[in-house]
Formats: sequence, C-alpha cells, structure tokens
Amino acid sequence: MRTATYLFIFLNLSLALFEEPAVYPLPFLATSVLEVLCLLVFLGRLTHFAKVTLHNVFWKDTKNICIMVAILLSLTDLAVYGVLRLYDVKSIRWSRIVRPIFLINFAESRQIRRAFRSIRNTLPEITYVFLLFMFSLLMFSLMALKLFGERNLQTAEGLPYFRNYLEIVFDLYVLVTTANSPDIMMPAFDFSSWYSLFFITFVIINTYIFMSLFLAVVYNNYKKHLKVMPEGACD
Repeated sequence: MRTATYLFIFLNLSLALFEEPAVYPLPFLATSVLEVLCLLVFLGRLTHFAKVTLHNVFWKDTKNICIMVAILLSLTDLAVYGVLRLYDVKSIRWSRIVRPIFLINFAESRQIRRAFRSIRNTLPEITYVFLLFMFSLLMFSLMALKLFGERNLQTAEGLPYFRNYLEIVFDLYVLVTTANSPDIMMPAFDFSSWYSLFFITFVIINTYIFMSLFLAVVYNNYKKHLKVMPEGACD
C-alpha cells in the first residue's frame, strides 16, 4: 500500500510535465484520465484508512480533511477546465498547486511532514533577518538612484542606466547572487572608477554578510525545531 501510494503521488506530481503548458505535451484526455486514476487511488486509500480508524479520530485529523479538500478541488478544476476547453476558452489548471498536499498529508509521509513543519516553524524566526536585508537593499537602491540617476549613463545596450527605482532594486537584488556581476557596474565604472567602491561595499554587506547570516539563522532554527519536535507531532 505504501509503495502504491508513493507511486501514484509521483505520477500525479509528474503530470505537470505533460499538461499544457508542458515540456512534453500529451493530449488532454490522456493526462485527465491519469489524474482521475490518481485521485481515485487517493480516495480509495483514504476510505481504507477510514475503515480502520475510529470515526471521531478520523474526522478530527486535519490531514484527512486536507486530502479530501484537495481531491474535491482537483476534480472541480479538471471538470471546469474540460468544459472551457470544449468551448475554446483559455484557462489555467490552478489546482496544480494543491498536488503537494497529497505528498505531505498521507500517513506514510511522516518524515516529509516533519521536515515541512520544521520549515514552517523556522519561517517566522528568519523574518527579522529578511527585513534587515530588504532594508539594506532598498537603501542601496536609493543611493544608486541619487548617484547615477542624474548622470545620463547608458548600458551597453543603450538603455537608461539606474533611472528607475524599482528596476534598480531588481538589478541590485540580482547582484546579490552575482549573476549580473560585473556587467551591472560597468557603465558607472566607465564614468568614474571610484564608483566601483559603491558596488564593492554593496556586495560585501549584502552578499557576504547578510547571506551568510541568513543561512546561519535558517540552519540553526531548522535544526532546533527538528530536535525539539515531539515524536507524536507528525501524526
């Protein structure tokens, strides 16, 4: 039963590769039949679990409720999408986002659920570091606008350089990953080599300090929640 459950969960999640827009498109009838088959297996697994569980215990378990709601939403979305497709109306399969619920909430997925709860409990505690990082990013973006916005600089493609605040925020956010380094600073560097100090300072503070701090906070809090979680918390 456990192997079959994981097999159909994997198949259900893999349908995203074959549904429109898809990497390897298959006919809608084929993907819809496979999805209905997976949902029937999940419903049968849930029914079997209900037969061997006390009635009041079964309905108090939020995992079972989540699975039933996910099945209902998936079937509803599939039916609506199929009807709209008959009338050549463009639509999106929004129920894809609920498919991971099956992976998390079945009884066999205790360890996955434990990791998910640890991540969920960690998120509030990393909010402060994230807010500090965003404050630093916004302040550096404002300084970049003041430093370069009035100098009529242009990028290598001939586009305006650092004249729109939101675009600056995005460009500097990408710079945190060093994906656009050193291209992002070359127009300013060509104007004056001293402007390189701005970007060097930005990278040191945000890439090397904040990202290291962010990683340390995430790791320590995740490990702490993983250790202190009671044995029965995953059931």
